[in-house]
Amino acid sequence: LAGSGGAPRAAISMGKKDNKTAEKILGNCFALLILMAVILTVVFFTFAPQLLTLFGASEKTLPYGVAYARIYILGSIFVLIVMGMNPFITTQGFAKISMMTTIIGAVINIILDPVLIFGLGPFPKMGIEGAALATGIGQAAGAVLYLIFYIVNPLPVKYRKKYLKADLKLWKKLYVIGIPASLNLALPSLLISVLNVI
Repeated sequence: LAGSGGAPRAAISMGKKDNKTAEKILGNCFALLILMAVILTVVFFTFAPQLLTLFGASEKTLPYGVAYARIYILGSIFVLIVMGMNPFITTQGFAKISMMTTIIGAVINIILDPVLIFGLGPFPKMGIEGAALATGIGQAAGAVLYLIFYIVNPLPVKYRKKYLKADLKLWKKLYVIGIPASLNLALPSLLISVLNVI
């Protein structure tokens, strides 16, 4: 919603040499993502058992699903930062960095999964919780890489603290582009959930 809705508008502003507006869009999208992350984390953490049952979890799989989901949900802010803000990196001409923030998270997850699940080396055996923690650490690494890239590099459009304030008129403009893109991602998930329940 934030990335797909904000990045095209930021690109239009950058094309007009209006980097101030592009920075305002970037800051507002970041603020929107953090707000959404907090709300979604609270809702999903609280209602994890009900949601997993709705998505097709059985009595046997539900305890494992809840154990995994609650740890994963606590780290979902990192997923939102990477997925929501990567379009802004791509818009500024750094598609490789955008791809690397996702790949690094996946690679770290793949490496840490067996280590934390089975307790290799100095790490304790954590089972399903280890799998969730490995995923969270991988996603956090991607988000940290993203933020370091934005802080260190001389980009034309940067984060400005003054633009982290909510601008509801701007958010409305973001929704016009962002909602169709979000539905494009959400509907296949809904379809899979329905098929799981069936």
